[in-house]
Amino acid sequence: MDVRFLPAGDTAIVVEFGDGIDRDLSDRVLRLGARIRDAGLPGVVEAVPTFRSLMVHYDPLAASSTALIEAFQALLGDERGESRKATLWRIPACYEESHAPDLREVCERTGMGPDDVVGLHSGTTFHVYMIGFVPGYPYMGDLPPSLVLPRRHDPRIRVPAGSIAIASTMTAIYPLESPGGWHLIGTTPIQLFDARWPRPALLSPGDSVRFQPVSAREFEAIRRESEAGTYRVPGEEVRA
Repeated sequence: MDVRFLPAGDTAIVVEFGDGIDRDLSDRVLRLGARIRDAGLPGVVEAVPTFRSLMVHYDPLAASSTALIEAFQALLGDERGESRKATLWRIPACYEESHAPDLREVCERTGMGPDDVVGLHSGTTFHVYMIGFVPGYPYMGDLPPSLVLPRRHDPRIRVPAGSIAIASTMTAIYPLESPGGWHLIGTTPIQLFDARWPRPALLSPGDSVRFQPVSAREFEAIRRESEAGTYRVPGEEVRA
């Protein structure tokens, strides 16, 4: 599919790369977002990546949509072989029954045992496609095919902060208490979002995540450290 440039009102342009969800498409979105930020184009306010597109917000008093689209086309250029910087985060996760209210149901629906489900989920390196729904909420893929399930038939009014969930081909972490219809298979004791941080959301589109299983006792110890501001989530810079 050719790249399309679509107006979104008079202060934003959507750069659309395709109509699916896959990592190659995501890489194209993220590369253009990085190029736009590095270019310092006059009038550009923010570039927000989604699964398949990039929404670029701009000041219409400082730049025209026509000029910006021409600049974006020039920035697309030759994308072959280009890598980008990202962070691989190792997020502690408690999969014990007290922290995983839907794990038993997931096992019944997939025909697997708890250890198998936990092993598959924690053994996968997930790609952060986008942040949305509520502040800091990461949409991460891709689940192993045997864990792919539709959303719950009965969404919850309240999902606790830190809940680790799966639905469709995605996994996610609820950074704040909110409604939700995904299957809850674990909980992390860390914070993912705090408006007081220099960068309020821990995770960014393009990052990678590995879940590290911890016991309920380890969960409580990390939670106390996190609340005290002394816990640092293990992370390392990688080339993506």
